[in-house]
Amino acid sequence: MRIALVAPPFIPVPPRRYGGTELFIAHLAHGLHRLGHDVIVYANGESRLRCEVRSLYPRGEWPVRSDINTNLKDLNHTAWACADAAGCVDIIHLNNSPGLAFSRLLAEPIVYTIHHAKEQALSDFYACYPDVTYVTISRFQRTLETMPKMLPIHHGLDLDRYPLVERKQPYLSFLGRIAPVKAPHLAIEVARRAGIPLKIAGEVQPLYRDYWEAMVKPEVDGDFIEFVGEADHATKVELLGNSQAMLFPIQWNEPFGLVMIEAMACGTPVVALPGGSVPEVVSDGVSGWVCRDVEEMATRARDLRITAASCRQHVAENFSLDLMVRRYEAVYKVAIAERQALRRPAPRSARQAQPEVVDRPIVPVTDTLPVQ
Repeated sequence: MRIALVAPPFIPVPPRRYGGTELFIAHLAHGLHRLGHDVIVYANGESRLRCEVRSLYPRGEWPVRSDINTNLKDLNHTAWACADAAGCVDIIHLNNSPGLAFSRLLAEPIVYTIHHAKEQALSDFYACYPDVTYVTISRFQRTLETMPKMLPIHHGLDLDRYPLVERKQPYLSFLGRIAPVKAPHLAIEVARRAGIPLKIAGEVQPLYRDYWEAMVKPEVDGDFIEFVGEADHATKVELLGNSQAMLFPIQWNEPFGLVMIEAMACGTPVVALPGGSVPEVVSDGVSGWVCRDVEEMATRARDLRITAASCRQHVAENFSLDLMVRRYEAVYKVAIAERQALRRPAPRSARQAQPEVVDRPIVPVTDTLPVQ
């Protein structure tokens, strides 16, 4: 297949530091390319992949400003990408919402992955495009939407890029945006209750500067609570792999949580609060613990009883790159076949007949697709 993957234009693919969506696109592009598919990734000019990359904007822009210029840049990039891909690919896979508006003008089938938490305005927008095949990144996320063609596919990792570390160092880790919903302030509380040092890595975005100044920065002493800043891939796997456990005390309904499987891939259990996808990503007692509150998180952090090998095996069996890519490959094939069936003219006898019109409910895509 010839596949167009459209990324937002703001962060390189793969990301140098922050960028969950961009990391997913990089993994998917690599996996599809490895299977022999012809992949074109539409991203900014700082992107570096083994497959072809096409760019309208030469450089990234992060953090983005929440203004009309940012929205127009995203719209312009995506319109250009869709126009460029039209007529020369078998399928277009969008990862930002503006492209959906062009789906009415395109002959190619469209797949769209929902990367964000529930937003009603976006859900209403999605409902305007029922012919698009929507992919949610967790089963939980799927329960929040109502589009007729929709199925969940978990993210997957190339385990070769995540070394297994069996001998841990005496500290806990937190990796994520420095934001109230990610709750690094609760990770600090867990560490203090457990009596185990904590290393925090993440981006302090301008929107949450006040939160950082009030809730996190005063607790950072460079000894028991250490802030290491933003982490590139090498820093990330070193931080996660060497830690006894990664803390994930989220305060929202997490759509997926890619960092959870990154930690487990390195052999590090995840100690988390429930929310959104967490119970379907972390296997209790196998790859981590899903806890009721901060006190239980501290108790589990002191007494993990989970091996590095079981964490790694959980990811290999449920969140491998090959499994994710095969599932997307199956989705693409179904979407292409459906579009070709719509183009195929009906037999002459069928065109002459006047069948009775019967209203039938739209049947959603099943949770499972055959993996070939």
